[in-house]
Amino acid sequence: KVSVIIVNYNVRDLLRQALRSVKRSLADIPAEIIVIDNNSVDGSVGMLLEEFPEVVIIANRSNVGFSAANNQGIRIAGGEYLFILNPDTIVEEDTISVLTNFMDTHPDAGAMGCRILNPDGTFALESRRSFPTPEIAFYRMIGLSRLFPRSKTFGRYNLTFLPQDEVAKVDALSGSCMFVRSTALTGSSNNETDPGGAGLFDEKFFMYGEDLDLCYRIQKAGWAIYYTPETQIIHYKGESTKKGDLRYVRLFHSAMARFARKHLSEDYPKAFLWVLHLAVVVRGLITALGNTLRHTAVRDWVLCVGVVAALGLFRSVQTGTQFMSLFYWGLSPLFALITTGVIAASGGYRARKPYLGLVFLGLVTAVTALAALSFFVKQIAFSRAVVIACLPACMLILSAVRLIPRTRQRLHRRTLLAGNLSDADLQAVQQMPQYTLVGIATHSGTRNVSSTLPHFGDYDQLRDIVRVHDIESIIFASASLTNKKIFALMQQLAGLRVQTHIVDAGQDHMIGKTSIEKLGKPPLLEAEEVIGALRSHTARRVSDVMAALAGAIIHPFVWLAARMAGPRSRWMRRSERTRQWRAVLRGQRPLIGFHEGTGFVPPAEWQLQPGVFAVSEMLGPNIRRPTEETEQAYWYYVRNQSAVLDWFIAIRALRAPA
Repeated sequence: KVSVIIVNYNVRDLLRQALRSVKRSLADIPAEIIVIDNNSVDGSVGMLLEEFPEVVIIANRSNVGFSAANNQGIRIAGGEYLFILNPDTIVEEDTISVLTNFMDTHPDAGAMGCRILNPDGTFALESRRSFPTPEIAFYRMIGLSRLFPRSKTFGRYNLTFLPQDEVAKVDALSGSCMFVRSTALTGSSNNETDPGGAGLFDEKFFMYGEDLDLCYRIQKAGWAIYYTPETQIIHYKGESTKKGDLRYVRLFHSAMARFARKHLSEDYPKAFLWVLHLAVVVRGLITALGNTLRHTAVRDWVLCVGVVAALGLFRSVQTGTQFMSLFYWGLSPLFALITTGVIAASGGYRARKPYLGLVFLGLVTAVTALAALSFFVKQIAFSRAVVIACLPACMLILSAVRLIPRTRQRLHRRTLLAGNLSDADLQAVQQMPQYTLVGIATHSGTRNVSSTLPHFGDYDQLRDIVRVHDIESIIFASASLTNKKIFALMQQLAGLRVQTHIVDAGQDHMIGKTSIEKLGKPPLLEAEEVIGALRSHTARRVSDVMAALAGAIIHPFVWLAARMAGPRSRWMRRSERTRQWRAVLRGQRPLIGFHEGTGFVPPAEWQLQPGVFAVSEMLGPNIRRPTEETEQAYWYYVRNQSAVLDWFIAIRALRAPA
């Protein structure tokens, strides 16, 4: 009856989750599942052979693209209906039956799609679309479709003027979820009244645009295309291909241009199409430029040039002197080049952590070099004060652009568990330092589900629970919740600043909006990969010295508060800890390390030494933790070590009760 076709490329864990949901949705429907793997290197094929032996596998030796891979599956499919599905999706338990029944009762339907949800539960605009004619594409490119989404004129690309909860005939669907009548493609129908076939995917569309092209040809063949809100899927977009890189920009915009040349050349003058093509190219260049400027090294260079030039202009106005053009066109770019060059040479742009110590090192090098140069080049001697002033100004700005985007990723996010987990899975989640489980929500009437977590309420109260208890993350336990229920709960949370994750029973990973996080103890292979990218000794030392200097400044005030509070007060304990920061300045101890008396000594390969504060203090004060959880905390630190994390641990330890 149904052939499910999935093209996979290096998203093994998401594919596993998608197949589990598909199997639940198929139930008693006669079906086959075909997975085409485009030469993945993440063990996807091995996982399929081991966990899903019933799946038909086509293992390509190269990445042939989305269109060609789908065609491979379509050619061997024997189902009346073809369910084209992305591997980074999860379907409801009734999705396939709803789509099948709809097609059975709508013989004019050549293809259909359903409501698609973003990972945060909001409606995905690509659920239904119009064809990008020059007029529609122009409105979208200049932003009118966003300004006036309810307008029938400007909102046609994503059909935002139509209600989301009504069945509608549409132009095009998303290639992530297309339910297609096989005869709409092949044309080999026994019913003489049926329209002809549209053919398979156009393989000239390597990625993106192939869904628009196929839908266009299906309609040209005489079939209708429908959208239904009766069922829904969730789509973890951007896992196989990140939309921020230049490859996405090139593929997407070239696909739009190809569609216009292929299907619109007969209906519109060539000059109009050339204008559209030019607009697509310009839009692609603007997007590419924006992505390039967001690249850390280029962004830092631009910011440094701007800061130096701004300070120079301010100094010029303040003193009433005119700075030479050499300052703006020579000194400013040179300062930025030295700064970014030192950061790059120290590995600051290879790591994902905001190593502020390397930023400081780069700025100090630039200031020192240009200050020394000013003694030999008299033409820039006037700029010495400005260059020195650039150190704190650039440090502040470069630190801000690194830290602000990471505020949502801080440790110990207040996390709610929705549903029930086994003791083993619950312990695995609790071992992840980035999440602090504070409560549980369950089905109405079920109260005594956990002996360790307080019961905050029922599923229907989820929105209120998030607000009242300041919940930052929610983990849905799919073992006790259907996908349909999870999707409904996610939609309840629309508009709230809360992250959602799904954990499957017995699995070693948890799927979130932008990542797949491993549960429990790290595997040896992963440890070996990370150890090679540890923070450099220079970066750690610079970070420690900066922290120790701050500690030396505040220590007299802490000592005075301790004298006033008494010998057994919390302030006295804080005074003893800040006094130990002198050892950091002398280079005798790092700021963060481990405590010899705790019974846990990390492996030598982790390059951790006895420190003023122990990594295990991030787990909380005076709490006896199992060795496995302590090791998990240290391993988290090794993978994510940075100046920010050091400060977090130190402040948490100082704020802890006595």
